[in-house]
Amino acid sequence: MNRREFIEAGSLGFVLANNLFAQNSPQNSQPNKELRAKDVNAYLRSLEKVPEPSVDKIIIGDPETVVKKIGTCWMPYWDTCKEAVSQGVNLLIVHEPTFYTHWDLDLEKDHLKKIWCLSDYTKLREEKSKWIRDNGLVIIRCHDVLDKIKGFGIPFALGKVLGFEDSDIVRSKLFYNVYKTPKTPAIKIARDIAGKLKAYGQPGIAFYGHDDYPVSSVGVGTGCLCDPMEYGHLKPDMFIAINDVVNTWVQTTYAQDMGQPLLVIDHGTAEDPGMQALNSHLKKAYPDRDVLHFGRGCSFKWVSG
Repeated sequence: MNRREFIEAGSLGFVLANNLFAQNSPQNSQPNKELRAKDVNAYLRSLEKVPEPSVDKIIIGDPETVVKKIGTCWMPYWDTCKEAVSQGVNLLIVHEPTFYTHWDLDLEKDHLKKIWCLSDYTKLREEKSKWIRDNGLVIIRCHDVLDKIKGFGIPFALGKVLGFEDSDIVRSKLFYNVYKTPKTPAIKIARDIAGKLKAYGQPGIAFYGHDDYPVSSVGVGTGCLCDPMEYGHLKPDMFIAINDVVNTWVQTTYAQDMGQPLLVIDHGTAEDPGMQALNSHLKKAYPDRDVLHFGRGCSFKWVSG
């Protein structure tokens, strides 16, 4: 995906974040005031109260680091970290883990800590950690807050990318929204959504169910919290889920047997709009700092023979 496409897609993030900014302006955003990584972390945590312990914190780096440039990205791939550093960013705000498990370096909390018994994981974790520290980079994770915050959080940002407004929400619960839409055959809505997601590098979407199923409402979740089995009681006509959630022998088989449509999109595609919206919010919060977004969108490359 080229940079122009991400800029165009990111313009939506500015609109999403603009209204909420006035309610959450940081006290430390005055021009020329020394800004430290710990200040930005505290500001992000102030945007929404989340249960503790939370993964939203400084993952690696010195909290006292004076911020030069701020970067945002969905996933802190090593090559993304290198690109950020090459552009002068020394504070990178990310949504997903840096070190391959949900709790990053806090292995005692992570049920996947057994993977660290594998020497290849341990070696790569140590090499990446050393590189981050040697290059003076600080990484802050903004996951729980951005999943929950209204206005430009992950589910709201994705809904707007898909063409819906907050006023279209007919049913919701934490992390899930159901949007109304004029009654339309499922396959037509699927094609429309696929077209909108091209800006994020998504080459197509997986469709399960019956093409002609009449759809008057579409359900959207938040990242790994968009399992159709978790929000079926909200009764959308069409479910949207991500590839990190569904199992082909469970949700997709159910959709195919019932005929009720299920669309599966990439995790990165679903959450990059929210990170773009956060980026736009931070530009207003810290007008005296450059705030760059390193968009990736769809996390895989589609290869065909």
